[in-house]
Amino acid sequence: MKEFKPFKEGKVREIYDNGDNLIIVASDRISAFDHILKNKVTDKGCILTGMSEFWFNFTSDIIKNHMISCDVNDMPEFFRNDEFKGRSMMVKKLEMLPIECVVRGYISGSCWKAYQDSNEVFGYVLKDGLRESDKLDEPIYTPSTKEEIGEHDINISFEESVNVLEKLYPGKGREYATKIKEATIAIYNKCADYALSKGIIIADTKFEFGLDENGEVVIGDEMLTPDSSRFWPKDLYEAGRGQASYDKQFVRDWLIANPDSDYLLPEEVVNKTIDKYKEAYFLLTGKEFSK
Repeated sequence: MKEFKPFKEGKVREIYDNGDNLIIVASDRISAFDHILKNKVTDKGCILTGMSEFWFNFTSDIIKNHMISCDVNDMPEFFRNDEFKGRSMMVKKLEMLPIECVVRGYISGSCWKAYQDSNEVFGYVLKDGLRESDKLDEPIYTPSTKEEIGEHDINISFEESVNVLEKLYPGKGREYATKIKEATIAIYNKCADYALSKGIIIADTKFEFGLDENGEVVIGDEMLTPDSSRFWPKDLYEAGRGQASYDKQFVRDWLIANPDSDYLLPEEVVNKTIDKYKEAYFLLTGKEFSK
């Protein structure tokens, strides 16, 4: 049996080269504030992979995605075991664009902090009188650079994203920047409407795109998971304050309240986190989580 070793490890994922394609394995690691925490969250990787699979299928009418299969039986023998089952996705190889495509439908997090200083937020002039967690009149697109692990991504304007891509792809920068912006907003609008009908508000999220062998823009990485999005329970939503969540915000809040934790979570926080992930998975997919 051929052995495989990851050629790249991110905060949560490990990537294996399978010749014509890649195999992305979502671990049970959890990160916050650009740090990998010391705990693992059981089955988290399987839930992230299952959610991404659901959303990639749901949005395939908007843009092509990199997913080939989540069935380990379609993968080399090395991956056909319980260690990889449920958490592995075989994907097309893409040349990833160095832009994090962030879209915000509600004012929260860093967007809310910026608004308290000025009505101009990430290049958008927002109306007066917004409260924390208010729904925005229209979703706003706030791209950022992709930095190395441990470094904070840097917010940039749309025009700056054009410049970044133009340097890499002369004559194509504006075309690619426009495509990923339009796809980001279209995906968000469709998925946010669907999630709302299932009892979940998607406050904001981020996507990553790449180019396939034909130079076509394709969405890659993960899609609309609790790791990459703010999910709020619709029935508990109330503007003017922070919200209960199905995502990592619970972990972030605990870390802020416990600055001396050295990124080690207590067991009850870990258990509550995985319960929230499983509940969100059920509400969105209509299926109880199982590997």
